[in-house]
Amino acid sequence: MTQTLSDRVVGVLGTPDAMAKAGAARAVASDWRAGVIPDIGGTAPGDRPKRPAKPELLRPREMPRRGKAQSEAGRIALLHALAHIELNAIDLAADILVRFPDAGMPMDFYNDWLTVLDEEAKHFQLLSVRLGEIGAAYGDLPAHDGLWQAAQDTSDDLLARLAIVPLVLEARGLDVTPTMIKSLRNAKDDDSAAVLEVIYRDEIGHVGIGRKWFEHVCPGDPVAMWQRLVNERFKGGLKAPFNDAARAEAGFGVAYYKALAG
Repeated sequence: MTQTLSDRVVGVLGTPDAMAKAGAARAVASDWRAGVIPDIGGTAPGDRPKRPAKPELLRPREMPRRGKAQSEAGRIALLHALAHIELNAIDLAADILVRFPDAGMPMDFYNDWLTVLDEEAKHFQLLSVRLGEIGAAYGDLPAHDGLWQAAQDTSDDLLARLAIVPLVLEARGLDVTPTMIKSLRNAKDDDSAAVLEVIYRDEIGHVGIGRKWFEHVCPGDPVAMWQRLVNERFKGGLKAPFNDAARAEAGFGVAYYKALAG
């Protein structure tokens, strides 16, 4: 039997091995673009994606403080934390493709989020390879489970999911990644910095996709609605400084977020 898009995406969510999950995600995107997958289908996801036995998942407040990028241990901890974020991002992109089948989204929605899925998987692969080059591997260090909590908290509402995951969590990545790149360059780790530069450019596009579909789904003023949903659905609060230039490149201007800055 030929598998539908939702069959394949739920398969990605159900893959526990991290590298296998990334490979499966990229294969879904490739097959969709090639016309191999016949239709969207309606296979429903579970409550949580499958994950590898390691890393150990801790509460955010239990995570050890990361060292500075000038030390090898600090760079390994940074890249490991980013790999964990990107593994979560694979599952978040997969989940939005299958979590809201009754939303009546057009085909471009699926095209866009499959692009995000493919790129998040690429990011995980790049970070995993780089970790291997410096004598480490994903799973060597503990990680936290806070990112998937955002998916659980917005599993009932596509608009809320779009407000929180791309337009809070991914947008925060635009704010902090340039500083990480600079730290890696200062530490003469140009190879790691180059990986983060690929991720940074792609993530601007992901925030743009999130903003595009948030505005598509939003029934009224998108700025007012986004601010209301952030206040209601996001526990962490927004933290300045913001990368206004990168956010503007994604079409996510200061009118959205400056009023909520803590």
